[in-house]
Amino acid sequence: MHHPPLPLTRDLVLIGGGHTHALLLRKWGMNPLPGARVTVINPGPTAPYSGMLPGFVAGHYLREELEIDLVRLARFAGARVILGAVSGIDTDRREVHVPNRPPVAFDVASVNVGITSDMPALPGFSEHAVPAKPLGTFAAKWAEYLGGPGDASIAVIGGGVAGAELIMAMAFALRTKGRTAQLTLIDNSQALTATHPKSAVIVRKAMADLGIEVIEQASVSRITQDQVTLSDGRQIPASFVTGAAGAKPYDWIANTGLDLQDGFIRVNAQLQSSDPSIFAAGDCAHLNENPRPKAGVYAVREAPVLFDNLSAALGSGDLRRYEPQKDYLKLISLGGKSALGERLGTSFSGSLMWKWKNHIDQSFMNKFRNLPQMKPPALPREHAAGLTEAFGEKPMCGGCGAKVGRGALQTALADLPAPIRADVTPLPGDDAALLQTGGTRQVMTSDHLRSFLDDPVLMTRIASVHALGDIWAMGAQPQAATATIILPRMSPTLQRRTMAEVMATASDVIRDAGAEIVGGHSSMGDEMTIGFTLTGLCDAEPITLAGARPGDALILSKPLGSGVLMAAEMAGAARGEWVAAALAHMVQPQGKASEILAGAHAMTDVTGFGLAGHLLGITEASGCGATLNLEAVPAMDGAIELAARGVRSTLFDDNRAITPELPTGGKADLLFDPQTAGGLLAAIPVDQGQTICEALREAGYPAAIIGYMTEAPGLNIQS
Repeated sequence: MHHPPLPLTRDLVLIGGGHTHALLLRKWGMNPLPGARVTVINPGPTAPYSGMLPGFVAGHYLREELEIDLVRLARFAGARVILGAVSGIDTDRREVHVPNRPPVAFDVASVNVGITSDMPALPGFSEHAVPAKPLGTFAAKWAEYLGGPGDASIAVIGGGVAGAELIMAMAFALRTKGRTAQLTLIDNSQALTATHPKSAVIVRKAMADLGIEVIEQASVSRITQDQVTLSDGRQIPASFVTGAAGAKPYDWIANTGLDLQDGFIRVNAQLQSSDPSIFAAGDCAHLNENPRPKAGVYAVREAPVLFDNLSAALGSGDLRRYEPQKDYLKLISLGGKSALGERLGTSFSGSLMWKWKNHIDQSFMNKFRNLPQMKPPALPREHAAGLTEAFGEKPMCGGCGAKVGRGALQTALADLPAPIRADVTPLPGDDAALLQTGGTRQVMTSDHLRSFLDDPVLMTRIASVHALGDIWAMGAQPQAATATIILPRMSPTLQRRTMAEVMATASDVIRDAGAEIVGGHSSMGDEMTIGFTLTGLCDAEPITLAGARPGDALILSKPLGSGVLMAAEMAGAARGEWVAAALAHMVQPQGKASEILAGAHAMTDVTGFGLAGHLLGITEASGCGATLNLEAVPAMDGAIELAARGVRSTLFDDNRAITPELPTGGKADLLFDPQTAGGLLAAIPVDQGQTICEALREAGYPAAIIGYMTEAPGLNIQS
């Protein structure tokens, strides 16, 4: 018997991608709670692992080695991921606020955002220094500085373990590069007070060996572009300044109304805040019953307890206590591949300790690099012939990758009778119809997308831009839209929340395009589908597929690759930063591009049938051919690499069959990649090509001239 997907009934929102939440998402992917919809909100697609930061700074690790890919992890966990920095929690309305999107509603929330080492009160810090946390920004700035020329001068403010590790790592990296460096560690009291005296002696010797000067009992009064001024008037040369002095909570936490301790969220032994539906873990939390220093080891140990307690708050199981350990092995990097280990007052140092620290860090990261392969449910043993083949070896793509092939669609359309109304103009091959209404030219189109993302807001934004593409491709101005929304099965509360997100977003995008939403229809099904029927007005003759002339330059306004990237993302094979960049391309509206391309002889939007299929439509309607310069065709980050690995959208084979004469392999495969909310493809008079392409780039489109129209029919690739 076929069982439909279980309804969604509760919203769990994870604020931040810290170590606790990362481990929780991994555990959730292996044992999800049926009925719970999980959302993780983080500023970027990755979350750096703090334990490996000194090793990265020293040059022992590449940047990607210390980053947890949250997009991939969220896909594994079945969670939606929202890329944005939280600006607040409204505890009364049960909403999380993220700039530039509707509020995110929750039944249960958890905060694991870490800390910042920003020092906004210190004159000159915001302008001339780089906080050591958040790690992502610091890592990028350090890589840039390390690769620079000339002598280096570094100052680290804060003489705790974090500051000492950082400056030793910097000293080692600069020495490895052969750059002369002046390095100063500044502390307003005594350095290394949190370590055992024996350990402090070892660390101080390591710093001295690396040429680091330690200045204690000194406060900083000002930071300028090339120096740090101390309150006693001393001036320390420093062209790179960072702060690792203590832990500062994020400012927005102060406005939540939750009970705080020095700005950190107070939690009980169950990791609950003063609001029992809001939990907190890691450095942003203060453990009421057992206060502990800020250390990643506690965040890691909290994960299994938080998993159980969030499940309990959502209605499954009982709350349990978190008992922090009294002491733990502190491992301190000493610059090179040497480390100090300290526990219960005993210290060991040397290369063996570094190997042990590296083993612990790599073991932690491997949990996210090597996510368990969860097997899909087996097909029924007894089934009709052909079911295995129809089901396929991989999940069906969403977006344009889920479309029916061009051949099947064209055959079905060809069998329809020709229009008999005088006010309907047939446009064979074009996606929109041309209507005459009282002397006004009006175009009409309909499009919908099967969701490939769990975020209704992002999916609505993409579906809106995608549907508007047919109007923009004809040089028309969007006029009105109706929405067709299918939601997965969910409780009435979640229906209201989801529809509010969808319609607020759709209204924003459609109105920004100059049109209005005038109605719609909604229903429930097995999965989310978002579509629109749109009308547009043409002041001039509409731009169709017919009209391109030999010699015309071909301009493409967006890069290719969304199909292969989304197929890889569904399989957990795409890097989060590639996915984030692809989504940014997909949500870019093409209204301004359509205006710039108003003089095109022919135009279409590149969507489900790929660049080759849509270009073939222009050549067939215009009665000429085209030659593409494959090298000039822009590609999204990661698309060529994934295509080379053999990653394909489910529509690839159908698209490939449209133009069997074209070569395959490598970048050529992207010509058959179905694009969702793809760019405009226009045939432009050749003498205007360069000017128009530059105007598109100035307007923010990564446009390129990718070929030209030819007398000879068919498509060719320029070698």
